[in-house]
Amino acid sequence: MDWFAAPEYWLSRLLVQRLLAAVYLTGFLAAAAQFRALIGADGMLPVPRYTARVSFRQAPGLFHLHYSDRFFAAVAWTGAAVSAGLVAGLGDAVPLWASVLLWALLWVLYLSIVNVGQTWYSFGWESLLLEAGFLAAFLGNDAAAPPVLVLWLMRWLVFRVEFGAGLIKLRGDSCWRDLTCLRYHHETQPMPGPLSWFFHHLPAPLHRVEAAANHFTQLIVPVGLFLPQPVATYAACVIVATQLWLVASGNFAWLNWLTITLALAAVDPARLGLPVHPRTYGGTPGWFEAVVIAMAVVVAVLSYWPVRNLVSRRQVMNRSFNRLHLVNTYGAFGSVNRIRQEVVVEGTDEPTVTRHTVWREYDFKGKPGDVSRLPRQYAPYHLRLDWLMWFAGISPAYARPWFLPFVARLLTNDPATLRLLRHNPFPDAPPTHVRATLHHYRFTDWRELRETGAWWHRTPLHEYLAPVTLDTLARSGYRPPLGRRTRSVPVEGLRRRPGHPPGPAPHHPPGPPG
Repeated sequence: MDWFAAPEYWLSRLLVQRLLAAVYLTGFLAAAAQFRALIGADGMLPVPRYTARVSFRQAPGLFHLHYSDRFFAAVAWTGAAVSAGLVAGLGDAVPLWASVLLWALLWVLYLSIVNVGQTWYSFGWESLLLEAGFLAAFLGNDAAAPPVLVLWLMRWLVFRVEFGAGLIKLRGDSCWRDLTCLRYHHETQPMPGPLSWFFHHLPAPLHRVEAAANHFTQLIVPVGLFLPQPVATYAACVIVATQLWLVASGNFAWLNWLTITLALAAVDPARLGLPVHPRTYGGTPGWFEAVVIAMAVVVAVLSYWPVRNLVSRRQVMNRSFNRLHLVNTYGAFGSVNRIRQEVVVEGTDEPTVTRHTVWREYDFKGKPGDVSRLPRQYAPYHLRLDWLMWFAGISPAYARPWFLPFVARLLTNDPATLRLLRHNPFPDAPPTHVRATLHHYRFTDWRELRETGAWWHRTPLHEYLAPVTLDTLARSGYRPPLGRRTRSVPVEGLRRRPGHPPGPAPHHPPGPPG
């Protein structure tokens, strides 16, 4: 079928597949490095406990068939190895059917992880990676020209990412409508980057330009993806440029890089004046055409729910309408925090706590802590604990399932948990007590930076978790899981700021701007 193939997009396909495989690689490496403390058999939210109460139908994946930490590590490292192979060109070195199976394998492995990841994997970009990875399996390889239908479905995915984010802003916080949200966002975003301080101190008129440009890029430009060339290419380039701006302004895991990757599916390299050498392909196998057409029909049917959500006045963001995370709805920052609240976790090795007790602070890798430390660049790598600590600062309800398990592991100097932190103030022996306090953080101004060398200024607000020991946790009913099923415990000790509603647990936390 002549209409089925688009050989002129061979370079776009190559870039999309190689970059997408690199994002997959990042996701699998993060899973391998962090899972033991987060969802391992002795983790804060253990997979065995989760699969005991949630059926395979509710959360399909390999870990309903078997779970052990060794098996999870094998899944993660297998995914990393296959991803690295695809980055290096393995997909083009094998037959077409084998390339499809390699991409399908990545999707199954990562779906298995996400579906048992619970709160740690409830971010919108997890679903975005799965949906993009599913489509990539049908892009083919050098044995066949890129299928037109898949390229258009990738444009449809980018459209939902951008347009959904734009609509949720217009319908949400009034600061998006009066163009003042960027006065706060760079300071209060989940994990600022090394340039966020400078973005925050841009002149107020430029913040208004940022907000207006965001509306234009997310509500107008995505329509251009469906227009004839060269308009679609120019629209994709605007999206890429905007996403690079977001990469420079903060740490949003792999969301921005994944959006850039998908936007390249709309780029015709010849329209940019690039010297593209044409490639010739033989006929596309009939079985591949049939599979791609069937997949397109499935996506078209499943698109009903995201479209209904987009036109609804009660639009939700980052929602999967099926357990396979296919054809989802996206969006971010429908509301923007005006102040930044950070949970500071401290310990002491003194036998009893008095008002003279010396407390030593645990330092996290990415989230603000030490006021003199410039925020680091971690994206596209995802520091899951640091992100959830941002939600904990907004409301203790976000932290209820996992915060006490986290504290209990600090009280035992659990090696897997400590590897998630930048600094352990008790390297020789675990602390006797751990506590948490809530602080107000704000960026310093130019004068404060020159005089103190501090990037942040912080002010204590109130106690977040009263000092606890392993004994007090045991008396409250909490028991570390130690690989067996245990009952969860209400976190009465977590205190919220007076007048601040606790909010719902983040089944789908608001991610960064799409």
